[in-house]
Amino acid sequence: MVPSRRNSQGWLPDIFNDFFDTNWMDRVNATAPAINVLEHENGYELELAAPGMTKDDFNVHLDNEGNLVIEMEKKSDENNREKHGHYLRREFSYSKFQQTMVLPDDAERERISAHVEHGVLNVDIPKIQRNKADGSKRVIEVK
Repeated sequence: MVPSRRNSQGWLPDIFNDFFDTNWMDRVNATAPAINVLEHENGYELELAAPGMTKDDFNVHLDNEGNLVIEMEKKSDENNREKHGHYLRREFSYSKFQQTMVLPDDAERERISAHVEHGVLNVDIPKIQRNKADGSKRVIEVK
């Protein structure tokens, strides 16, 4: 019986392996938080996983180009260092993280709001509300 090429590691061309290999990328923090973005009729909702973080650990703002910037930094608590033993693996600590996102053209930048609830940063990005009359027929007077 001949082994299937799919089960071997070499069934994808090398270019795919090179493309998905991220070892060449510098990382500020190897464990970046997960981000969800939901679009609905009236806007967008962005959710960023931030267990153990408080509102004081975030800086959410728009940069000079109008992009949404989320900065997160947890001040290390020296009391946690009093634990007996040492970590063999530690992945759920975010010491510092920054993400810049280009907002869609229909985002109403002046009404963006953010809050932290149950370990999740929620950013609400409303859409610009267009008048329904904008899409209606326009009668052109014939002179």
